[in-house]
Amino acid sequence: MQLWIARLDAVNHTVGMGVRWFALLMVLLQFAVVLLRYVFGISFIFLNEGVLYMHAALFMLGAGYTLLADAHVRVDIFYSRFAKRGRAVIDLAAALGFLLPSLLMLLWFTWPSVRNSWAVLEGPISVGGIPASFLLKSLIPAFCILLIVQGLAGMLRDLLSLLEKRKSA
Repeated sequence: MQLWIARLDAVNHTVGMGVRWFALLMVLLQFAVVLLRYVFGISFIFLNEGVLYMHAALFMLGAGYTLLADAHVRVDIFYSRFAKRGRAVIDLAAALGFLLPSLLMLLWFTWPSVRNSWAVLEGPISVGGIPASFLLKSLIPAFCILLIVQGLAGMLRDLLSLLEKRKSA
């Protein structure tokens, strides 16, 4: 089971290491947009949309890595008081009761829109923008899949933790 957990974790680790560069590229592109507009008096809509695309990709594709790093927002009223076993039970219940159902529902209801967008190769958001809205919409299922992968890894890790505790008891 450890091998499967490591493989699932590796997916989001790899994606996270790749998309982190979008933060730097986004800052550099935004700097270029400001420089072009206020120093040279010119503006390109596709550059502004480039910042938007990178921002969306950073957050949507980085969500699985955030879950891997346990850096997501958690309402920590009781969680910190529990032992490792109690935390594993809470995490497993939350993944089964909230994370997976909500992601599967989001995937189910957004897929037709993404499919239709790809079917017509949907164009830019604004006139003169990046002619690839279908790529932007594709971030939604990618977000869902990456979070499902990490959710499964976490569930396996919690299950393994609970099984180890049971064997030692």
